[in-house]
Amino acid sequence: MLALHTSDWHLGRGLHGHDLLAAQAAFVDHLVEVVRAESVDVVLVSGDVHDRAIPPVRALELFDEALSRLRDAGTRVVAISGNHDAARRLGDKSGLLDPRIRIRTDPAAVGVPVVVEDADGPVRIYAIPYLEPATANALLPGPDLAGADPAGAASFSQAATMRRAMRAMRADLDGHPGARSVVLAHAWVTGGAGSDSERDISVSGVGNVPSSLFDGITYTALGHLHRPQAITPAVRYSGSPMAFSFSEAADRKTSLLVDIGRDGIRAVRGVAVPAERRMAVLRGTLNELLTAARFAAHEGDFVSAVLTDPVRPGDAMATLQRRFPHALRLAHEPPAGAGDDRSFGERTRGRTDLEIATAFVAHVRDDPSPRERALLTDALDAARIAEEAA
Repeated sequence: MLALHTSDWHLGRGLHGHDLLAAQAAFVDHLVEVVRAESVDVVLVSGDVHDRAIPPVRALELFDEALSRLRDAGTRVVAISGNHDAARRLGDKSGLLDPRIRIRTDPAAVGVPVVVEDADGPVRIYAIPYLEPATANALLPGPDLAGADPAGAASFSQAATMRRAMRAMRADLDGHPGARSVVLAHAWVTGGAGSDSERDISVSGVGNVPSSLFDGITYTALGHLHRPQAITPAVRYSGSPMAFSFSEAADRKTSLLVDIGRDGIRAVRGVAVPAERRMAVLRGTLNELLTAARFAAHEGDFVSAVLTDPVRPGDAMATLQRRFPHALRLAHEPPAGAGDDRSFGERTRGRTDLEIATAFVAHVRDDPSPRERALLTDALDAARIAEEAA
């Protein structure tokens, strides 16, 4: 059986105000191409299909299109809800879908596999959606033994909740000795490396799930962490198909082709996901960023700039975007001892109210956009008129 492991699509998410939906639609095109080219038997989507509980309509439409195109390409799909998804919304029509499309969002069904047949027999796929400990324990099958966690974790910890889900899964698997098995799960497994774009899912500081919970499973397809990584040869994160923070600028985004033979995993191969454009973190003075030849290769990239000027230049973002039109983020880190020791009065003397207001916005965030500048102008004009009228 050939499975394509992917996760964390986060449909509807942006990058520092840049709309990523076109890039996400291109990823769906790529996914369908891989399914056709590789004759993939099943696509595994390990949670965080959407970026928020109530996604934009276009994100909903893109997921519907993805499922239809994957089905028409001749593959099956098994998807679970992640911590960003609204489980009941994502799975509300699952009973009406084509049987080749399975969206699992109900903790009560973790012990009921999706069975996929190949030339070597059945593969039992257990889909474990994201389990919020405070609510999932009332829904999981079997006795609630979370408080008896042998690792000493607190009741309702991620580890205890996942342990209970795995007991339900193994109760079914034990009835099929020798069967090949796949688990989809959305969790932070101990040893995994995070980035700046994941939401913390720890509970009272207890968030990690030990990889030993998945011992004996042929392959575990994990979601939640956005960097592709192997916890063990059989327990892996595919990572997100695109970067959602500049901390992922150096990551090579992939989906994973998992070849499962009669006796277990034959091979796991990464398939690179084409990027809309690269990401780069550039550091230097504003003049260096605008003129240095070493930055020329990044003129088409998404850019996060760190300015090292002793004093933050005015209109820095607008100036930077003359060379880097896709600059999205700006920070100011002056050299040590280069701070401005003048008083507020000295620093603002001779400056207009608008200049002071825009400088404040730039100081606490980054340069205001043209629309924000217009709103500041209107607000200052209204305040001036009201003061004059008084």
